[in-house]
Amino acid sequence: MPANLTPAYRDAEKSFREAKSPEEKLAALKRMLTTIPKHKGTDKLQGDIKRRIARLNDQIQTQSKKKGFSIKVEREGIGQIVVVGPPNVGKSQLVATLTGVELEVAPYPYATQRPAPAMMPYEDVLVQLVDLPPVCSTHTESWLPNIVRTSDAALLIVDLASPDVLDETEDCLSTLEDKKIRLVGDDPDQEPWASVAEKKTRLVGTKLDAPEATETWKIVGDLYGERFGTIAVSPETGEGIEELRVELFRMLRVVRVYSKPPGHEPDKTKPFVLPDGSTLMDFARMVHHDFENHLKFARVWGHGKFDGQRATKAYPLADGDVIELHA
Repeated sequence: MPANLTPAYRDAEKSFREAKSPEEKLAALKRMLTTIPKHKGTDKLQGDIKRRIARLNDQIQTQSKKKGFSIKVEREGIGQIVVVGPPNVGKSQLVATLTGVELEVAPYPYATQRPAPAMMPYEDVLVQLVDLPPVCSTHTESWLPNIVRTSDAALLIVDLASPDVLDETEDCLSTLEDKKIRLVGDDPDQEPWASVAEKKTRLVGTKLDAPEATETWKIVGDLYGERFGTIAVSPETGEGIEELRVELFRMLRVVRVYSKPPGHEPDKTKPFVLPDGSTLMDFARMVHHDFENHLKFARVWGHGKFDGQRATKAYPLADGDVIELHA
């Protein structure tokens, strides 16, 4: 047994010995790995703990399959974007940076075992990001494909600090393809229960601050840029984070419209959110069903428009429009 083990580590080790269920044992092992002193004298012990974590993950997954285990994530905000990728690429750290929500970030694979939804603020709306367990040919949760299928879009995360980034990315893509999920660019087949579900995706390279990451990113961009659209970020330095936040909103293809009661200022705190391509009449129905038959006219304020100009029922909404309905 290596020397200099901390009281926190010994407490976690005691919890492991006393644990009754695989889940309790797994939680204790994770505490042991995060509290063990990191030096050469503990290298073998760290490796042993990581192997036990992997075995317990496999055991829990096998038990879940036997029980017909399934998971559903309730949708919140203006859209749901799932975050997928190979093991240890930095998905949880990226989601935590975008949302401000603390997620489990660990130096070992498969730290994320359940979907972890968190809300990302974008100006006056919230977008739901769902951090998912890793996807690879050796270990993918049985319930994961259904969550990807029913989401609005996906982020494919790759590790620019990994020398095997291309192999890891292809393994992730082919594993999803085997599960009848195909990650594509901006024009997916929109039928969620098609035999092969296509999902609108952006590829995000993380750890842009790592040595040689810029060169790796050029290679990744050349291979996948036309297929997905790509963006590189560093959660450590903040580089690219705000650009990614904007792109996540754009991926959802929605418009925000603000209601202005006649004679009053518009309410800019709670926008109505509609699919891109919606009309003024779609907005009117959302405000109140009576407008279906009783709308006389409407006035619109927005970029490139005369303030308060009249608009027809077929007027195509634009993001940021302010609309005054008259019945």
